[in-house]
Amino acid sequence: MELTHINEEGRARMVDVSSKEDTAREGVAFASINMKRSTLEKIKEGTISKGDVLSVAQVAGIMGAKNTSSIIPMCHPIMISGSDISFKLDFENNKIDITATVKNTGKTGVEMEALMAVSTAALTIYDMCKAIDREMIISDIMLLKKSGGKSGLFERER
Repeated sequence: MELTHINEEGRARMVDVSSKEDTAREGVAFASINMKRSTLEKIKEGTISKGDVLSVAQVAGIMGAKNTSSIIPMCHPIMISGSDISFKLDFENNKIDITATVKNTGKTGVEMEALMAVSTAALTIYDMCKAIDREMIISDIMLLKKSGGKSGLFERER
């Protein structure tokens, strides 16, 4: 398999996507953040001193998606047409599952934007709760689905 982000001299490059067709694209990513049960309860009750954790994490995740190309060097700046973050509080396993869906119509996909969205949301939860729980663990960051473009559909079996 040819590495697309390496030029003839063996150095990093941004791939030229100018000849690609514009297609509708979607990326869906996932992450989890495990924590103490008491932390999860405070998030649900809205009693974290820094404010509404999930509302802030949602906005942060969307901002992360929009700013992906500023952080990931070979990522193209793209126009995102939609971004949504959802949270599932899992009291059985003391964690929050985070799912991000990002959409656009363009020449390159939005997988990195979806991955950045869940990562940023998880890091924001950590930041807002670290005063009471420094043992939180962010894990399972993964692409669940991507559609559009030449490579078509990818769906992770779970």
